[in-house]
Amino acid sequence: MVARGLSLFERDPLILASQNINAMPEKQETPPARPEQPRTRGFTGPLANVLRPIFYLSNNLISRLGVVLVTSSGLTLVLAYLFQVFGLVYNPYAGILIFLVLPAVFVIGLLLIPLGIYQDFRKNRQFGRLPAAYPAIDFRAPHLRQTALFVAIMTALNVPLFAIATYRGTIYMDSVQFCGLTCHRVMQPEYTAYQRSPHARVACIECHIGPGAPWFVRSKISGTYQVLAVAFNLYPRPIPTPVHNLRPARETCEACHWPQRFSGDKLVVKTSFADDEKNTASKTVLLVHIGGRNPDSQRVGIHGMHLGLLTYEAADDKRQIIPTVNYQNPDGSFTQFVSTEAGQRGSAPHETRVMDCIDCHNRPTHTFDMPESGVNREMAGGRISPSLPFVHKVSVELLKRNYSSRLAAQTQLPEAFRAYYKANYFSAYNSQRAQVEQAASTLLDIYNGNIFPEMNITWGTYPNNLGHADFPGCFRCHDGNHKSKEGREITQDCNACHSLLAMDEANPKILHALYPSQ
Repeated sequence: MVARGLSLFERDPLILASQNINAMPEKQETPPARPEQPRTRGFTGPLANVLRPIFYLSNNLISRLGVVLVTSSGLTLVLAYLFQVFGLVYNPYAGILIFLVLPAVFVIGLLLIPLGIYQDFRKNRQFGRLPAAYPAIDFRAPHLRQTALFVAIMTALNVPLFAIATYRGTIYMDSVQFCGLTCHRVMQPEYTAYQRSPHARVACIECHIGPGAPWFVRSKISGTYQVLAVAFNLYPRPIPTPVHNLRPARETCEACHWPQRFSGDKLVVKTSFADDEKNTASKTVLLVHIGGRNPDSQRVGIHGMHLGLLTYEAADDKRQIIPTVNYQNPDGSFTQFVSTEAGQRGSAPHETRVMDCIDCHNRPTHTFDMPESGVNREMAGGRISPSLPFVHKVSVELLKRNYSSRLAAQTQLPEAFRAYYKANYFSAYNSQRAQVEQAASTLLDIYNGNIFPEMNITWGTYPNNLGHADFPGCFRCHDGNHKSKEGREITQDCNACHSLLAMDEANPKILHALYPSQ
């Protein structure tokens, strides 16, 4: 029975026979083998999974900017270091650029590269543009080989460059040049005094920081605030002293000067000049008993009788008012001396300290003069000629005069000095013109080394506790008013600390005996 619905052609016997023949099973032919695909060169495995997204996503503006900053600042650093090696960089502000700004730009560039990759990843993921599989890293592609080579070379350069930049930046921030000149207005007074001090060849960090990581970190934290204070004009004027967080003297001063060493006595000659027309010179000769621990292991002299044996309470920030002193006796007991002076009795202690070097040598490096001492020193050294009539009196008066600014003093002070001799000693002015000009220049140097109106520093702003000529100094305790319950008192005997060999004498005999040939 023929199936219903077959067409005329499908019902034909010949066609049906041919269909039956075609429907017979045939021997299946093996399909031709697919040509072998070439292997992809480059990274495979886990490393490829990490690098493919980086290569794909780093093609953005931020990452490119990071590469530009890293490359440009890195090359500039290399050139700057070469210039410094050959001595072509002198300006301290160039040091800020080389050791602080350029390394900062370098680090910013390094941070921008992954930042751009991250932002590109977030944006593509948000809009569904991330590929299911990142393109293979095929190093047969010339542009990829060039990029990879560039990245490898720059990475090899950037790592040591960043290490050197970090090291050099740290070294520069610890340099005298950075401390004294970078914050010019703030540190100008201290740097000026430092340059003429006995410690002018000792780096600032040797005393203000010292060795060891903890104090280094502490100094950098403190320095961060100081940078902000300078940037936003928040620093006090003048800078307050003493520095209460300064490293202890036993860890700084005593690295070179140790009080236990027996120093014996020191001969001190002080020359001063009177205010008369001839500027009469006189000399005071002292034998200062510095002491220490003598060969018999006995404590003698100033150092031997003070350091490590007493604590005191200061009633003010500057440690100029000391109402209470606790002294350790040879038998190990303690005696408390309390001031009987009305202004100090019962004063609330501001701080309690174990006495060390800084309590007397409070200005060992940053020393400022008083007008009389500055003029006496320069007259004794010959820079201000004692042959000029009344030069001591006139010099001190001109130095104490108020000038509207340092700039005004540069012209007014020398002109006033010249005008005095023109008006009162014209013949001396004509015959000793060179001495007058040298004296005028020297007076200006004294003024510039001690007066800084921008920082509110004038004569006597910073007391010097060494001695007792211009400031209380020793008399903060050795004033005859500090007494114990047993009736003992802190001595005020001059000979306890020094022997007075001559006092304001024109030609002390002791000097002739000591130096007969002079």
